[in-house]
Amino acid sequence: MAYQRFGLIPIPKSLRYHPDNPPFHFGLVLNASFGFACTFVVANLYYCQPLLIQLSESFDVSYDKISNYAVGLLLITPLGDLVRRRQLILIAVFLSTTLTIPLAITSNINVFLTFSFLVGLVSITPQVLLPLAADLAPAHKRASALSVVFGGLLFGVLIARVFAGIIAQFTTWRVVYYLAIGLQAVVLLGSWALLPDYPAKNQGMTYVNILWTMGKYAVTEPVLIQACLVNLGSSASFSAFWVSLTFLLGGEPYNYSTLVIGLFGLIGMFGVTMSILVGKIIDALPVYYASLFACVALIVFQVVQVVGNGISIAAVIIAVLGMDLFRQMLQTSLASNIFSIAPEARARLNAVYILSLFIGQVMGTSAGTFVFIHFGWRACALMTFGFSIWQIVILLLRGPGLDRSGPVRGKRWIGWDGLGWELKSKKKGPADDSARKDEDLEKGSRASGVNNDGKLQGDDNEKKG
Repeated sequence: MAYQRFGLIPIPKSLRYHPDNPPFHFGLVLNASFGFACTFVVANLYYCQPLLIQLSESFDVSYDKISNYAVGLLLITPLGDLVRRRQLILIAVFLSTTLTIPLAITSNINVFLTFSFLVGLVSITPQVLLPLAADLAPAHKRASALSVVFGGLLFGVLIARVFAGIIAQFTTWRVVYYLAIGLQAVVLLGSWALLPDYPAKNQGMTYVNILWTMGKYAVTEPVLIQACLVNLGSSASFSAFWVSLTFLLGGEPYNYSTLVIGLFGLIGMFGVTMSILVGKIIDALPVYYASLFACVALIVFQVVQVVGNGISIAAVIIAVLGMDLFRQMLQTSLASNIFSIAPEARARLNAVYILSLFIGQVMGTSAGTFVFIHFGWRACALMTFGFSIWQIVILLLRGPGLDRSGPVRGKRWIGWDGLGWELKSKKKGPADDSARKDEDLEKGSRASGVNNDGKLQGDDNEKKG
């Protein structure tokens, strides 16, 4: 039966998809649960960063899981366009929880490295939840929904550093992983109790087709490519800023302890908690102009840190708040735009988009460390400022008017076609092209494996057999 697809995991009756019932209400509780799950699954990738010294002392090795996560992005996340997302998420969280156990208890370096790789590979739950949130949320509230999920993603990056830094200051690093196991168990139970079942999309496609079309989108869709290039610069700037901030605060004129430096993550968390406000702003503006506003604001706060860092701690605090807040706004508005390209392919589009984020992160971390060590913090600050200039240049090269639907939509790479301000007028019905595409997808659901009665074609075939 449909409620037992993709394994034998039972689904509570109230969460089962049925065509006779109204669509699932994507309210605040469900939206917040998506954000919570993102926070404590993505944190798996960042607990290690404040623990590098203790880990190297225990195992005499360095530690890095980002590349493993990229493998998961490419090979597992696209399954969100092929199978039912509830079951995929439950299995992914169960695996990440159980695979974390050996990290907390092993004393063997080979075991630790093997399970580190596997945990990084399956910690892809946030990237399945993002397109699912876009599918469940009403079109006129999509950016608000996405901003909460992205907020959870960024919150996980920051809270992992704070938790791990504080815990490791007073006890063994293994306690950090015990905490990770417990938090993921809570995510697993919460996902089972709250996550609605939703029909699989693209059931006529194979896994190979899904991967092929993901690669095709990555080289043929200007909207996606522009968003990835902007996101790459944003992620590189953000990562370089945070890695150089650690060096800056630990040296002259501040000379802060490791614990105090870790607590600066709390300042960044305050910016992330503004996610609902960020989403409402994006919902009220045309998506392109929300991205443009965020890019301009990021440049302003980059100027603050270039001029003020090393002179006043107030400049550091202002820069941290501003860059966390407006980076989230930029990331959410770009995602909202790419999800309008093809609602039936949101998992694939998101995989490409998030992959650009992690490429930028690796690039920014490496470049930030090198520039700071060899040329100092001001040179590093100028480099992050340069990444911000890159973002706005790429965004201005292709204006909003080129995103209108039509036979040539999405194939014009450079230029403007009007200001495009009218594209998001709520007085005219659907908020954007994506709303109309969602309606078309629902009406034409037969192509994705759902018949006109809302039942899965596979179910009908089973009955006929």
